[in-house]
Amino acid sequence: MRQDITYPLPDRIAALAITAYTATCAAGRGREAIAAALASSTSGLVANDFTSHPLPCFIGRVAGIEQAALPAEYAQYEARNQRLGWLGLTQDGFFERAAEARERYGADRVAVVLGTSTSSIGETEIAYRTLNENGRFNATQRSKKVHQPNSLSAFVQLALGLRGPCHTVATACSSSAKVFASAERLLHFGFADAVVVGGVDTLCDSVLFGFNSLGLVSSDRCRPFDKDRTGLSIGEAAGFALLERIDAQGHAASSRMRLLGYGESSDAHHMSAPHPQGLGAERAIDDALARAGLETTDIDYINLHGTASRQNDEVEAAVIARRFGERTRASSTKGWSGHTLGAAGILEAAITLIALERGLVPGCLNTRELDAACGPQIALDNETFAMRNGRRIALSNSFGFGGNNCCLAFSCEVDA
Repeated sequence: MRQDITYPLPDRIAALAITAYTATCAAGRGREAIAAALASSTSGLVANDFTSHPLPCFIGRVAGIEQAALPAEYAQYEARNQRLGWLGLTQDGFFERAAEARERYGADRVAVVLGTSTSSIGETEIAYRTLNENGRFNATQRSKKVHQPNSLSAFVQLALGLRGPCHTVATACSSSAKVFASAERLLHFGFADAVVVGGVDTLCDSVLFGFNSLGLVSSDRCRPFDKDRTGLSIGEAAGFALLERIDAQGHAASSRMRLLGYGESSDAHHMSAPHPQGLGAERAIDDALARAGLETTDIDYINLHGTASRQNDEVEAAVIARRFGERTRASSTKGWSGHTLGAAGILEAAITLIALERGLVPGCLNTRELDAACGPQIALDNETFAMRNGRRIALSNSFGFGGNNCCLAFSCEVDA
């Protein structure tokens, strides 16, 4: 904690087991594909071919969404967002692990907490572009289950056959990071015995043209923390994780992956700009460390929010430089996927878990020369983890518009 600011820190929490996780993004569909892209420094960013009108930029588009189809029994949820969500649910054995949790605890005892920034707004855009002669949505676009913020969570709960607590978190780019915090509270207070967390956001005109109107979209592939960075690249992603309490007699004890802590803050400094000293971001980091029972010197790697916008990167780099030692490595992985908005938290949590498991520190892809604000912590190129005590520890930062900040602390037990 900064010495010139005092505030009460939260108590340490019990670690939770991550018994399954998956992600899909432009860099790859599923853990193995994403791991291969990270190791080979292969970006998923391509020239924009998505928007209804030309916009010269690069995007992180997931291949195969247009060809994907929801099972017939879920047709009332038809939307690009749900198709991407279905791709995510049905890879890396996640659907099967969730079904096992349902059988183990009962459908009423497994919760669903998902984050999304735009939900199915892309489908709503299509509906308004194709109004019928009476100025109404066409018959195929009138599903009330699609045109609402909770569409994704309701669909996933139905698809997994669950009946526990179900809610959506929509706090801009921290949405699917904050779901981990919600899950911990549900488990801690006994409202659930397992929680499916995650998030999905797909490309849509509203986001691409909206960010472009703010002057934040780069015409080149994004270059996080580069001294000449010109803005972000928008992407899309889906990801999910299954969280359970650790019982010495139960199956969760065998999981190598742990959620150690989380920190949340809302600095409310500006609608779209971070606090200039990063006070909200720093508070989130402090709280995550406190709940995990960690010091800054314990952290091996930090997956940074690092959008490649001027202000975000400068502020985040300054926080990392003043709080962490040179041994801690840090990077933004948005050069592989683009900024996936409400899905950024879960995607980068999954990438952090992949990094912990593989012992790989991803660099800042596409970045050529680091900004002078960066300390020695930020890795320009891929590196390997320094082994220590059979356990690797990492943080994952997600900072959204309006000062909605979240930091997650993870660990992975490895063979010493």
